[in-house]
Amino acid sequence: MMKHLLLLPSLLLSAAHGALVEKTVPYEQGGVALEGFHVYDDAVTGKRPAVLVIHQWTGLSDYEKGRARQLAELGYNVFAADIYGKGVRPVPPEAGKEAGKYKTDRKLFRARLDAGLEVLKNDERTDPSKIAAIGYCFGGTGALELARSGAEIAGVVSFHGGLASAPGFAAEKGKVPAKALVLHGAIDPHVKPEEVAAFEKEFNEAGVDWQLVAYSGAVHSFTQKTAGDDPSKGSAYNAKADARSWEAMKVFFAEIFR
Repeated sequence: MMKHLLLLPSLLLSAAHGALVEKTVPYEQGGVALEGFHVYDDAVTGKRPAVLVIHQWTGLSDYEKGRARQLAELGYNVFAADIYGKGVRPVPPEAGKEAGKYKTDRKLFRARLDAGLEVLKNDERTDPSKIAAIGYCFGGTGALELARSGAEIAGVVSFHGGLASAPGFAAEKGKVPAKALVLHGAIDPHVKPEEVAAFEKEFNEAGVDWQLVAYSGAVHSFTQKTAGDDPSKGSAYNAKADARSWEAMKVFFAEIFR
């Protein structure tokens, strides 16, 4: 009870949870069929804060669905978006090629992100003034891309995501209403210090309200147990960074959803 009141004061949740309601949601963008995942707690009534979840490079998977359920248990209305398209769930090395399509075509990336956001915004349970987006790896890049695009949302959270913008798509001064929280592995070899510095410069110059937390000993994919436990490979699970980053996200949500 106390945890819910601390993290989600606007929801006034009861101590008892109802059942989680979850369903697959077909939608489309540019004539491409997409398939997202919607979940919420039916014990919460009326409109509530909402969270868009953006998947990592292998597409919408059980991992993102699990995170969506965790968020729904906190009282949020949650939609896990599908950036790639229905049935497009690549494995490495194909996953890198698929993710690359969107990183090199930010216009398409933003269109897919916006399509998922619209599904969440249009749901009857969503309080449109209290929406956030979170993402993992490729999805962390996506969350920041939503912010850069000027999306009218309260905030974004990147978990071990890429931080680089693309030419012509950098954040613009006065045009980024979302606050940003970046949760970063301090020794992530895939996101080098110069990329972090460039992100900080970009968001400072754009006047964005941002925070960056770097976790010692953490590399890429530090929230994902499937990444293994060998940091020397560049991607590995880190239990301490996983727990700390989730708590940091909850504190951030308590701030932006006041």
